Amino acid sequence: MSATASTKPMTPVDTDAPPEDNSNKVLGRLLEYMIGGDKRRPFYIAMIWRVIATAGLVAMPWIIGQSTDALTAGDYAGVTQWTIYAIIAMIIFIAFSYISERDFANLAADGAVRQLRALFDHMQGLSLSFFDRQPLGQLLSRVVNDSDAVSTMYSEGITRIIRDIVQLSLLVVAMLLISWQLAIFVLATLPVMFYITSSLQRVARPAFGKFQEELGTISGFQEETIAGNKVILTNRRGEWAGERNKELAGNVFEVGREAYFHSLLSMPVLMASVIIQIAIVLFVGGILVGRGEIELGVIVSFIGYAAILSQPLGDIANRLGQISQAVAGGKRIFEILDEEPTVLDAADARPFEFKGGHVEFKDVTFSYVKGRRILKHNTFEALPGQKIGLCGPTGAGKSTIINILTRYYDIDSGQILIDGQDLRSLSQASLREQIGVVLQEAFLFSDTVMNNLKYARANATDEECIAAAKEANADEFITNLPQGYDTMLTERGANLSQGQRQMITIARAMVAQPKVLVLDEATSNVDTRTEKLIQGGLARLMEGRTSFVIAHRLSTIRDSAKILVINGGEIVEQGPHDELMAMKGFYYTLYMSQFKGKAPGGEAAGTSTFASS
Repeated sequence: MSATASTKPMTPVDTDAPPEDNSNKVLGRLLEYMIGGDKRRPFYIAMIWRVIATAGLVAMPWIIGQSTDALTAGDYAGVTQWTIYAIIAMIIFIAFSYISERDFANLAADGAVRQLRALFDHMQGLSLSFFDRQPLGQLLSRVVNDSDAVSTMYSEGITRIIRDIVQLSLLVVAMLLISWQLAIFVLATLPVMFYITSSLQRVARPAFGKFQEELGTISGFQEETIAGNKVILTNRRGEWAGERNKELAGNVFEVGREAYFHSLLSMPVLMASVIIQIAIVLFVGGILVGRGEIELGVIVSFIGYAAILSQPLGDIANRLGQISQAVAGGKRIFEILDEEPTVLDAADARPFEFKGGHVEFKDVTFSYVKGRRILKHNTFEALPGQKIGLCGPTGAGKSTIINILTRYYDIDSGQILIDGQDLRSLSQASLREQIGVVLQEAFLFSDTVMNNLKYARANATDEECIAAAKEANADEFITNLPQGYDTMLTERGANLSQGQRQMITIARAMVAQPKVLVLDEATSNVDTRTEKLIQGGLARLMEGRTSFVIAHRLSTIRDSAKILVINGGEIVEQGPHDELMAMKGFYYTLYMSQFKGKAPGGEAAGTSTFASS
């Protein structure tokens, strides 16, 4: 690896040791998005409103108890007075509950947005190697399913548990103040209830973790099958896809059933405990009333408290399962957030200064995986304005050369220079700003044609984009679209032909005004007429620019100033077309195999025996 590349040392894993349970740490990190930093003050204010609201709720059973005593004593004026107090307590509860719930809702929504933005923004800064080893469906599952679980925890889990804890605390205080003897008997059941619910959640927590993993697996499968629906239809694999999806859905069901069963089992356990509490209140309270130690109103108050006590206890039991699911999703999210880029700018990185586009590879060796070299000691030179062709069998390393030229990866050894500047000494942003890339897959976004053109340079004017489209031979078909340049494209530009999509990507590259150009199979999979239009646009795009062209059809690189013939990760031959043909070596064999039965001249009529790699 280069001196500027940052890699994490591999830590030996003890396969016999149990996995570390860092659930509390993960929960703490998730809470930081909701109540950390500048959100602490709004959180404390919301807590104050919550305490006031709960005080109003807790006061009502006591007020009802006092009213009961007044009623039994025949004090009807007192009953009226306590009724007014109950109404005031209810108003306080409703009013401050509204205020606190509004504030907590704001905190929950902001926390969800901050978490999702942190994940998405961090992924934008990761190196290409991260995406190479991550299935798209798994990434989408983490962005969608796991983030949704965290968002639900913020809006329903944390906010409600805070409310329940405040309510439970004030209830305990109120009961102790009213009758500590009766309170002791009632509260003695709480440790048993918490032990049972916590035991159930200890079983549910790993089940929820497995549940999130299974959701990621089925999401990945569904994303892949939807994207490859044409292949599935063509090969009559619809029944297989349905059976496979049914199997994966069955896995989700089995794991989810176990997780939710242990989580939901907490509720009937708690309801049974509440019934026991009421029975204790009636039995112990009856004895205390008979002894004259408490009034009948105390028993009425405690029955009310026992009923209210069931709500926070039951809610906490349910929300613990919800939090367990969110923590499981949070672990998967933090796996991405803790990922570091493998390609980093040097501390003293400077902007790329263009001086013509002179590119040099000096004894370059590269491997995607340490110990498995893909490129081996490659050296070549591209002079300013030259067109350089790259050809070779599948897997030879053509696209890899482009990947390290654009510094998507750092090389193992050797040196790559552009205008005498080592790539590793330049900032990645300034380098890629000057290198335009037209890929084999013409990727377009679900947006207007004009906005897709401006994607290359946000400050480009409409006139510049239209001029680029004309240069790329795309203006004619664009103006014939229903809304012209304002026509909305569907996902990946599916409402355009392959050739039309490619011409838009060429126009987009023209809008970027790059100094160095990379074309990766830009004319493959199109008909001859469309290819001529694309080639015309490419010729204008390459004019005066140092260009690297990966070739599927060798006719497209015959006019290159230099052709790099790559095999097994090495440049085995290099030079102009005529020189390589005269050598009758590897390039000659490739070229003649492409034109079997035809005179080697003009356009390729046969099908290539190799593809890009």
